[in-house]
Amino acid sequence: MTAVGTVLQVAIAFGIFNVWVLRFAASTEWRGGDATTMQEEFAVYGLPEWSVWVIGALKLLCATGLVAGIWIPQCTLPAAACLAILMLGAIAMHVKARDPIKKSLPALAMLVMCVVVAGFQVA
Repeated sequence: MTAVGTVLQVAIAFGIFNVWVLRFAASTEWRGGDATTMQEEFAVYGLPEWSVWVIGALKLLCATGLVAGIWIPQCTLPAAACLAILMLGAIAMHVKARDPIKKSLPALAMLVMCVVVAGFQVA
């Protein structure tokens, strides 16, 4: 593992924890449509209420896997790959809601970082 990979793992994990724990019920400029909370955002995308909790749990599990991957490298690739897939879904939902591109940038940045982290694991 390189220092760059480790820094990216931590950055991704803290980003996920920030969005899904600290800012879950907070209004941000990145939320889809006119949503002010995570639950409202998922409603904007036409997703069922239970999906908030499933997606949130998966993202938090993957973020935890990235942190654990610093000491247990076998955790890193599955966590980064799963998060990359989830970020593709997030981007697709912003497109579906016809959000301005700006609202997709955090998900795009996370996707790129996850792909880089996964690439370090495969190389």
